[in-house]
Amino acid sequence: MFDLSGRVALVTGGSRGLGRVIAGAYAAAGADVVVASRDLESCEAAAAEISAETGRRALPLAFHVGHWERSEPLLDRVVEEFGRLDVLVNNAGMSPLYDGLDNVTEALWDKVFDVNLKGPFRLAALAGTRMAAAGGGSIVNVSSMSSHKPRAHNLPYAAAKAGLNTMTVGMAHAFGPAVRVNAIVAGTFLTDVSKAWDAEAFARRAAGFALGRGGQPHEVAGIALYLASDAGSYTTGSLITVDGGQP
Repeated sequence: MFDLSGRVALVTGGSRGLGRVIAGAYAAAGADVVVASRDLESCEAAAAEISAETGRRALPLAFHVGHWERSEPLLDRVVEEFGRLDVLVNNAGMSPLYDGLDNVTEALWDKVFDVNLKGPFRLAALAGTRMAAAGGGSIVNVSSMSSHKPRAHNLPYAAAKAGLNTMTVGMAHAFGPAVRVNAIVAGTFLTDVSKAWDAEAFARRAAGFALGRGGQPHEVAGIALYLASDAGSYTTGSLITVDGGQP
């Protein structure tokens, strides 16, 4: 049920963090994968690792999800290389720091929405239309618990992810029954970004989680595989929380 042999998956933000784990998990399940992000060199390194680990083809492509006009050429390239696209993972995201809400600039707001909502909308709209015409597919949007529990320090990001949740449900209806669209509402995972955090402060906060800790990146692989594969064939329009039981 979790086999992805013969399928092609495109993962944005796929060179590191949760995206890298998801791309690797899909390849391990038999899929060929496209690793896309702004930094081509990082994509090339991740793709080489994935191919060496799994024996599957991994294609690195430079792609800035915040640029509306780049989505269609990206999908054209994927189909040109593989002849199909079965799974899209909208994982690329960003949450820049700011000092007080009154200091949030229009440029920061626009950048956050471009990467976390506008770009994913465009890519999913194009990919979903193509998948539906081809007879099937799965779109997995990586959202955040911030969309449910926003905080003052990440409000633009939280608002954009809340929009991504709404988009997920609407697109499930727009592209069903052929294409399933779901979101992973991710809690706090200890990716490379977390290395800059105050470890003691986070440990105190995580003590209140049901599991008492932050998530390890590999712990997103199971739900991502479920949503992409036949195991999740009756799951669509769902916002699935994976957060270790955050209060």
